[in-house]
Amino acid sequence: MIHNTSPWERSHGSGVSGGMRGSRAVARVVIAAAVAVLAGLAAAPANAAPSGGTTGHALAPTTRFALHQPSNGALTQVASLIRQHKLHDAALVAGELATPQADWFTSGTPADVRKQVARTVTIANALGRTPVLVAYYVPGRDCSQYSSGGAPSDADYRAWIDGFVSGVGRGKAVVIVEPDGLANLPSDCASAYPGQDVAALTASRFADIKYAADTLEARAPNASIYLDAGNSAWQNVGEITRRLLLADVNTVNGFALNVSNYQYTVNSDDYGTWVAQCLLYSTSISPGAYNDCPNQYWNGGPSNNWTGVALDRYAPWSATALDDPTHYVGAINERFAGMLNGAVPTAHFIVDTSRNGRGPNDMSAYAAAPYNQPASVITALQNGNWCNPPGSGNGTKPTANTAVALADAYLWVKNPGESDGQCNVAGGARAWDYTQYNPWNWDAAAQQANDPLWGIADPAAGAWFPQQALELARNAQG
Repeated sequence: MIHNTSPWERSHGSGVSGGMRGSRAVARVVIAAAVAVLAGLAAAPANAAPSGGTTGHALAPTTRFALHQPSNGALTQVASLIRQHKLHDAALVAGELATPQADWFTSGTPADVRKQVARTVTIANALGRTPVLVAYYVPGRDCSQYSSGGAPSDADYRAWIDGFVSGVGRGKAVVIVEPDGLANLPSDCASAYPGQDVAALTASRFADIKYAADTLEARAPNASIYLDAGNSAWQNVGEITRRLLLADVNTVNGFALNVSNYQYTVNSDDYGTWVAQCLLYSTSISPGAYNDCPNQYWNGGPSNNWTGVALDRYAPWSATALDDPTHYVGAINERFAGMLNGAVPTAHFIVDTSRNGRGPNDMSAYAAAPYNQPASVITALQNGNWCNPPGSGNGTKPTANTAVALADAYLWVKNPGESDGQCNVAGGARAWDYTQYNPWNWDAAAQQANDPLWGIADPAAGAWFPQQALELARNAQG
């Protein structure tokens, strides 16, 4: 089996426990889901042809994406729910597991990753499906946060990429390169690199991702390749455009958005379209002028008399004039139309919709009773709302038929149900005033280690989080 010992994804086996008793109908659903996913473990011909879709890099609207092997924790949860006669919940989680999802590659030797990627691609293609592969091994990954790690050196990383690309070969695949790698550069978190040359580390980050892009483009002719570009609530349009250009985005299909995040799909569609337009403008129309591109932090333009404000990250955006100007994108669209004068961008994007069905959590509920948290805590919770936020739901199921001109696909890149990390006060992803709310009677150590939003210690990054998995399935949208 594919065994990735990553902080993002851990596959621990394929057995369903003996608790598969209860409703025969639901049991069949669970078994069917598990069998469908685990079918990828069967042997497949080494010379299997690439799966459906157009030739080369393009994704056909009819593309069928590959399934992902669930962890033992996931299957154990389904079996446990059946034993408890919570059959509807069991079916919900089983359906979540049976939805196509990405495979993350995060460690190992070049030979290891080559074998794992080759097996994943070969099996998926033999089954008529296109796998979604995530390369996540760049040095200094995640700025020493919950998913820290990566290759020990640039040379090690490039050798690992060579192995990864050899594994893809001529197979049909979607490849997402280094989540957060460009949006969260060493220069954005210099304190994570004490005593080191942060400027040199940042230059190396660009060079490493450029190497990955160029190598994939040259040696994986049937792969659709996307460099990660963060999300619509992060870097402004011009700045992420600059970073993408330094990483050679114009040599590949485009970029990926919202990986492991919760931003509304419509906002990602707008942001992605603007980044693609800015890439065109700053390369072909006014080279180097990416800072001239309109962005999500000021939406002034002709139709609103240049009275711009920042767009609201906690609400869906709209091209229609609304009473609340923080939702309005029409003026930004007008400005880009004038700048491009009919020119059409060539860069496309994909959006991770695995957990964005209800958008990001603004944490305002914790200001009210019974929590009564002060404004400073709410602000800190908002800053950490990328980390296991309660109230989330699965978003649009994977499809390459998006109806958005530059959006190639909506994909489940982050595997829903796998924890973002041990979100707590000690790690900085949480804040809490326990004098206002502490029904658990946690002592000082527990207050630092536990997550007050869930009332427990969250599982480590990549480990199965049954409470979150069920909530995501219950709150699914689209």
